Amino acid sequence: METPSRETRPEDGAGLVPADTAAPHKEDLSSKIKEQKIVVDELSNLKKHRKVYRQQQNSNIFFLTDRTEMLSESKNILDELKKEYQEIENSEKNKTKK
Repeated sequence: METPSRETRPEDGAGLVPADTAAPHKEDLSSKIKEQKIVVDELSNLKKHRKVYRQQQNSNIFFLTDRTEMLSESKNILDELKKEYQEIENSEKNKTKK
């Protein structure tokens, strides 16, 4: 049984960040990426017959969900987080070049 303790969505913190808050946002994003990598790894290593539950947002209620669907969704979230992190990295490099 796999239950991600907290589901991360890039939409929650997406967007450009002012320069003075970029470092904390980058660290937060880095920890979300690590967390999401663990979720993807755990879901990938589950046996096919294992049940997966998803926590209802802002609630303590869990619902049975499809393992492959959850894995696919988690990979997409991870890709979006990595993309956002890379954009922050690139913007920092561009600022230092100027």
